[in-house]
Amino acid sequence: MDHAWLHNLDPVILRISGELAVRWYGVSYLAGFVIGWFLLRRLAKKGGTTLSVTDIDDLIMSVVVGVIIGGRLGYAVFYDPSLLYTFSKDVPFWELFRVTNGGMASHGGMIGVVIAGGTFFRRFRRVHPSVTIPVWHILDLLALAAPIGLGLGRVANFINGELLGKIVAMPGEPAPWWAVRYPQEILTKHDPGILMPLEARMAREEAIRRLTGAAIEERGFSRAYERVLDQLHTHAASVETQLRPLLSARHPSQVYQALAEGLVLGVALWIVYRATKRPGIVSACFLMIYGMLRIVTEFWRLPDAQLAVQRVLGLSRGQWLSAVMVALGVGLYAYALVKLKPIQTSPAASG
Repeated sequence: MDHAWLHNLDPVILRISGELAVRWYGVSYLAGFVIGWFLLRRLAKKGGTTLSVTDIDDLIMSVVVGVIIGGRLGYAVFYDPSLLYTFSKDVPFWELFRVTNGGMASHGGMIGVVIAGGTFFRRFRRVHPSVTIPVWHILDLLALAAPIGLGLGRVANFINGELLGKIVAMPGEPAPWWAVRYPQEILTKHDPGILMPLEARMAREEAIRRLTGAAIEERGFSRAYERVLDQLHTHAASVETQLRPLLSARHPSQVYQALAEGLVLGVALWIVYRATKRPGIVSACFLMIYGMLRIVTEFWRLPDAQLAVQRVLGLSRGQWLSAVMVALGVGLYAYALVKLKPIQTSPAASG
């Protein structure tokens, strides 16, 4: 008996017009910024940082810009360079701006956060020339808040049915209760059909074509299949029954990474923050712990399908980028222990 759950979550909360809609992906980013803002404001009110509440407001605004620009540019540079030079006649014209279906890189977002933190630091020193504050203290605060956005982002990835995990059962085979069957796999290069015997693959393709119906002739396969997904999102029992045997069961890798990058990383960093007042230590631990958790959890996640070379020496591009983060974290940890002195966390100015 098959116990795997069939993914039927709708990534759209409210459809406004055409592609214009309120989506869980965007809401997750907004929620991450808002929760992180409240968290750091509370820290400022309790004297847990040398920044004032007003300073926190300015810092978060800088970070919002840094995450969005860095995350999107990072995705284009690291995973899909074609976005940088692909244009169309439809809004938003430049594919780099087409973020409705996702396409943000956490490593790029982190680079954006560092740049935003450095920009804020220079502005802070001009406004408060008498206040001594190391830039590492600002980056430590951002590291404390980052797991919230990272975890919520992975939840949005799960709702979108993207960043698929490795297969644990082929179509038609029974699967364990914790596995998930993602209907989105049929529209990706990670579709399991290529792994099936020829006769079984042809029968599956024919079943999928029958499921899309006459719409495939009018709209093309992708658009016709999206109609099937729309029916699935309304919990149409007949569609669920027909789709289930056509889909593989996979590791819910997005859930693994949400727990690792959101919960485990967040708890670990707060423990470190309470144990030391030395600037740079929290940032160093963020780099090391996040990097190691990302390397481990990506063994259950498939690399991005559009990459020509998906693994190098057995590791994905995301794992190699995370390995660099771990190395940088080790170096920063040593530097902080030797060069940086503990600071007194008291409000620098009234909020």
